[in-house]
Amino acid sequence: MKKLILGTAALALTAGLAWADGHGKTVRMGTEGAYPPYNFINDNGEIDGFERDVGDELCARAKLTCEWVKNDWDSIIPNLVSGNYDTIIAGMSITDERDEVIDFTQDYFPPTASAYVAAADGVDVMSGVVAAQTATIQAGYVAESGATLVEFATPEETIAAVRNGEADAVLADRDYLVPLVEESSGALMFVGDPVPLGGGVGMGLRESDGELRDKFDAAITSMKADGTLNTLLIKWFGEETQTY
Repeated sequence: MKKLILGTAALALTAGLAWADGHGKTVRMGTEGAYPPYNFINDNGEIDGFERDVGDELCARAKLTCEWVKNDWDSIIPNLVSGNYDTIIAGMSITDERDEVIDFTQDYFPPTASAYVAAADGVDVMSGVVAAQTATIQAGYVAESGATLVEFATPEETIAAVRNGEADAVLADRDYLVPLVEESSGALMFVGDPVPLGGGVGMGLRESDGELRDKFDAAITSMKADGTLNTLLIKWFGEETQTY
């Protein structure tokens, strides 16, 4: 594991130097495009959602030219490190484990709880079969909880597993699950207790890209200070969402 982290760090250094040498070049913003309302592909085939709004505003405030790149979740960190894009802005929670490999800005989404959703009351989420998306903090939590973990590449597949009986419940960000439960007409419901995980959602960058991180940090600070970030949080997640 240490060798993997060191090798990844070396790749990150090389890619980061390339960015530093190219002042004024386009900053590529990597996202999943499959985790509404954080990020998704709209009817026009474009990346949309809370993080598109936030990212565009951050780039404007930092005076950066940015473009958006879609990447599957399970390879999103390796492809950042190898230089396929310059940031991750994809509902990624800040954790100590991830921070060993990449760097993070301050959070642009405050720490919130994860939650379990099932198709029936009375599910024992500590001993049943629980679905989670691969390489998420929720998957790590389920694996250590005593439940049987089933992992899927996309969040949609985790919900489908509950609907078709392949899993007893799913553990995911509560903000992702709320609209799905509301739209299910009672077919899905919250069960068990909320689970606080992670240190909020931040932008991921290569550890060598300190200058770029500082630009985005300053922009996030200004969005918090003037209320713009709170406005976007409420726009995409509703009046009850956690704000700054």
